[in-house]
Amino acid sequence: MSNRLASESSPYLLQHADNPVDWYPWGEAAFARARAEDKPIFLSIGYAACHWCHVMAHESFEDPAVAAVMNAHFVNVKVDREERPDVDGIYMNAVVAMTGHGGWPMSVFLTPDGVPFYGGTYFPPVARGGLPAFADLLRAVADAWRTRREEVRRSAETLLRALRTDEGRAALPELAAGTLDAAVRTLERAFDLKHGGWGRAPKFPQPMTVEFLLRTHARTGDASARAMAEATLARIARGGIYDHLGGGFHRYATDAAWLVPHFEKMLYDNAQLARVYLHAWQVTQTPLFRRVVEETLGFLLREMASPAGGFYSSLDADSEGEEGRYYVWAADEVRAALGPGAGLFMEAYGVTEGGNFEGRNILHVAADAAALAAARGMTLDEIEAELRAGRRALFERRSARHRPATDDKVLAAWNGLALGALAEAARIFDRADWREAATRTAAFLLSEMRTPDGRLLRTWRAGRARFNAYLEDYACLCDGLLALYETTFEARWFAEARALARVMVERFGRPGGGFYDTSDDHEALVVRPRDLQDNATPSGSAMAASVLLRLAALTGAARDRELAEAAIREVQPAAGAYPTAFAHWLCALDFALASPREVAIVGDPDAAGTRALLDVLRARYRPHQVVALGRPGEAPGVPLLEGRTPVDGRPTAFVCRGFTCRLPVTEPAALEAELAAA
Repeated sequence: MSNRLASESSPYLLQHADNPVDWYPWGEAAFARARAEDKPIFLSIGYAACHWCHVMAHESFEDPAVAAVMNAHFVNVKVDREERPDVDGIYMNAVVAMTGHGGWPMSVFLTPDGVPFYGGTYFPPVARGGLPAFADLLRAVADAWRTRREEVRRSAETLLRALRTDEGRAALPELAAGTLDAAVRTLERAFDLKHGGWGRAPKFPQPMTVEFLLRTHARTGDASARAMAEATLARIARGGIYDHLGGGFHRYATDAAWLVPHFEKMLYDNAQLARVYLHAWQVTQTPLFRRVVEETLGFLLREMASPAGGFYSSLDADSEGEEGRYYVWAADEVRAALGPGAGLFMEAYGVTEGGNFEGRNILHVAADAAALAAARGMTLDEIEAELRAGRRALFERRSARHRPATDDKVLAAWNGLALGALAEAARIFDRADWREAATRTAAFLLSEMRTPDGRLLRTWRAGRARFNAYLEDYACLCDGLLALYETTFEARWFAEARALARVMVERFGRPGGGFYDTSDDHEALVVRPRDLQDNATPSGSAMAASVLLRLAALTGAARDRELAEAAIREVQPAAGAYPTAFAHWLCALDFALASPREVAIVGDPDAAGTRALLDVLRARYRPHQVVALGRPGEAPGVPLLEGRTPVDGRPTAFVCRGFTCRLPVTEPAALEAELAAA
């Protein structure tokens, strides 16, 4: 029989609806029962694409004997971390405080009041690797609750005090370029010269860190920053973490060389990576980077786009009971699919008889096309044409396999990231189809994921939107809408971004400066979460600071800039010392210190003269500018456009800083000169 999760909308929770565990979704009903029966709560947190979440479910939650222990001694609560990042963040901090590390599945034991007192991540069905058997752990915790209650409560109170620490700094430092310089030098020392990127296995792509380095190069000309960014992106794009057949990126690499991925595909990774590869292409004009953008956005539109609108959250790592089964190849399979052309393809993509992953092959670039051309007496174009044909043939063969499961919920924050990537790529590559897709996404989010009074909702699935949105939802959607405005110059997108930002400031603002992750009318939890560190996605606070700075540049609103700078000042010392953990903050600080150029254009956007001016603005990577465009005679939808009139009836550009403008120009060469001089 199904348990209480059967009425939920989350695919992750629905995966557990037939467990013999008497699961509750997060809510007052579970806590009321725990208080009434004087039982502790077992809280299990994960997400649909999490491989080890599936493992623990099969080993323990589907086992009637283990479920009987859980049901006898605990009130059991299951949470989708993607639906409830507030709950996940609080209890992840608790687990890290208790054990020194975190991850998913997360397993936490709480008092009936929701205060954590013991926790960890994955627990096996039998004792191994220093971990107790899960059933034994359950019995031990239940015994402690019965026989050592005061000890348990003291532990819980100590942990709660630590979680509630939210002290502002007495004197916050002024924004300083030295912080950015220190961060670059720290990244240089930690950089993997052989493989690119930072850190040891498991190794994550770090798109925000690469973005910061590209911004640094744009602001200062720092050659080292550019070299680190370029090398990292090139190595990732050649590795097995990139899907060479279908486009898009897997979550992370289990090795230092980017070869063996953890095979889940997340919307937020692909959105952020598509955007940073776009910027790298603008800087370098490297064809590989453009191809990655096109293929990654193609993957999102082909496999992650909901027919109703918006983008799904993730694709699972597993299919047919095996991790990565959908993506890997035996040598015989490649030969059968490609025939006489298999030898070239196998050499190019590292396919061998023994394989590189459990007897099969993860495709990766093992030989450069230029080297293959020289060795085989072929032209580079001929080699690339054959490899394209091979990739296409294998993709078609792969499409007949059992596809990994899709988590088909639509999350506002992650869709905001995807919206920004699509809109900006449409602008740079002049892709009408991407522009239309971005417009559809924005329209869907604003129509289907808001309450009647205009408040944003976190998640949508199968026609049902739920949960108060979090700070990251407002901030990421604002960012995407601003990118869409600068692509279409439709004033409605700017107006929607500005309205959401007002709610963000009013509902999430913190009296001491900065922001909370939850609104002032959110469900009361044991602490009001405030996670300042960037993780796989930008922290809500960092993105909020970024969008407020961009809005201030378009509107001249000093208050928005002051709020953003106050938030940045609080994290500035940590950002300089730990750049990979605060990379989006560093991007915001970089923008604040760059005195961004504010460009107002008056002209018909379809006129050749206007397009010529826009081409100047879009030809290079210009992260420190904002652009507004208005038609002559129309009411300006953006304050930056107020009072602007064309010169001699021609499309005209005004380049400003701090709303102080230089002389208007009408020629592309003159605009280029003004941008350089401003």
